[in-house]
Amino acid sequence: MYFASLLLNWFFLLCFYGLTKATSEHSPVTFTFKEYQYKDSPKNEMTFREFETACEQSSICSHKVGLTKTRCIRECVSPSCYKELYQNDQLEEGEIDVRLNSFKGCFIQRTGRTRN
Repeated sequence: MYFASLLLNWFFLLCFYGLTKATSEHSPVTFTFKEYQYKDSPKNEMTFREFETACEQSSICSHKVGLTKTRCIRECVSPSCYKELYQNDQLEEGEIDVRLNSFKGCFIQRTGRTRN
């Protein structure tokens, strides 16, 4: 029993040391990007989805898969918004896209199709 307890304490210390060392080696990075307001309305979603579908079916993006296809579609939907929000910090595999609503807001604003 004593040996098991000692082994458990040793394991805990190794894990704690590893976590502490790993977090102290990497400073947290604050991610910032230009934010555009986006009103999540059926009409705005329909407008965005129309462009997204057209780009998805285009000869430029249709043959691509996965993240490469997502990037291609976004750039096709709005090259200027894509450049501003994604070009300098590409969307990565497994990343939760916190910029998508800003991208949609930028797209709606630049197309002049603001709808309520």
